[in-house]
This record gives sequence, structure tokens and C-alpha cells, in this order.
Amino acid sequence: MAYETIIVEIEDHIALVTLNRPDALNALNDQLLSELCDALASAQSNDKARCIVLTGSEKAFAAGADINMMNSKSFVDVFAGDLFTEASDKIIAIRKPIIAAVSGYALGGGCELAMMCDFIICSETAKFGQPEINLGVSPGLGGTQRLTRFIGKSKAMDMNLTGRFMEADEAERCGLVSRVVPTKKLMDEAMAAAGKIAEKSMITVVAIKEMVNRSYETTLREGILFERRVFHSLFATEDQKEGMAAFMEKREAQFRDN
Repeated sequence: MAYETIIVEIEDHIALVTLNRPDALNALNDQLLSELCDALASAQSNDKARCIVLTGSEKAFAAGADINMMNSKSFVDVFAGDLFTEASDKIIAIRKPIIAAVSGYALGGGCELAMMCDFIICSETAKFGQPEINLGVSPGLGGTQRLTRFIGKSKAMDMNLTGRFMEADEAERCGLVSRVVPTKKLMDEAMAAAGKIAEKSMITVVAIKEMVNRSYETTLREGILFERRVFHSLFATEDQKEGMAAFMEKREAQFRDN
């Protein structure tokens, strides 16, 4: 599929997906979301891609959902069409790890898209926000739900009700992002993290992603049981035998994803 709103590059087992609507600060419209979902699904099925990095431009990761796309829609249009549901379901269904590399604005749908990824590395210029209230609407891609789980009720209420932006250093302090790096080093850091993940056993990587995500969806007791059973099951893999043998023999493990 030829893409018009994103750029996809695969190198060294990393799929780099770049949002590419510069004139609209990478605002999320139907075409971009459709192309993004297709690219992520392709990376999921491509054995050459072991980790995915999702990024935008230095100025904006994504400045929100495209208001031009939504402005004329009615309640019936968005409810009957289930606006954003199909795209968000497809994104969170990707089993391979997705790292969001965020610089500049990540607002509204852009902030929500970053939160759908497995973790966020941002530059010192990053600004996160859920300013939908300024448009007379609420977030619709997880801005009241994921954000609250990530940073707590008080800060989530503050951002959603006032529309204020959160700077990179605050985002790191409250756990929204995993690390903040200089703008010029953002992609190097994100690609290096993806490279480390790509070296691991893909079976184990996918299992750990499922374990961590389960922690947001169940009780602690059930989550611990799920974790332990998956941990037990990994002893049926050849990668577990290789990983432990390599440790004992003081050498690098050669994982084969089986």
C-alpha cells in the first residue's frame, strides 16, 4: 500500500513509522488513521520488524484529531459511525512493542495516540495536553481513561478540565513518559531502545507486553496469577533454555523465537 500521510522504513529489525501531515501538524484524520493501522498491521506480520517506533516531526508528534474532519459531524454521524473505535482497537491489538518518540506537541488525539503505545520517550520540547474542552467536547481516544491511570486523578482532572499543557519534565515526574532526552538525540534514543528490544526473544517480549497491559485491566490478585502462569509457560520455550544457558556460560544469548 502506498502511503500519503505516513512514512514507513524498516531497518535493523525496527519499523519506523513517521506521521507525515506537516501542514496540519500531523492532525489525525481518517486517512492517516487508516494508513497507520495498515502500517502497524504490516509490521506485526513482518518477520523483519521486531519492534516499532512511532514518531512525528520535531514540531509536533500530532496536534490532535483533525477538526476539519469533525466540524460538520452530528451526534448521529459519530455515534452510528463509531468514530475512532475501529482505529483505536486495531492499534492496541498490535502485539509487538510500540515506542512513541514524541517531540513538540502531543495534544488531544496526539496525546492519546502516544498513550496507546507501550512507552513514550520524549524530547525536552514535548508538550502533552487534552484541550478538547476548549472545543466543547471531551477526549474520545482515551484521554480521560488512560491518562488517569498513568498520572492519577488530580492531574488528569486538571489537564482535562483546564486544557493546560504538560511540559516534558512534569510528564516524566508523573510517569506519563519513560524518559526525556535532548531534542537532537530523541530518535537516536528511541531507536536504541527499540534495538535492545529487537535483540530479545520475541515470544518473551510479547508475553511481557501482555502481562503489563493486564495490570490495567484486572485486580492485583488476578494479574499476579496471569503473570505467574505466563512465566511458567515460558519454560516450554527453547529461548528460555538458550537464555539461561548463555548466562551460565557467560556469553550472549542467541534467541530464535521458539
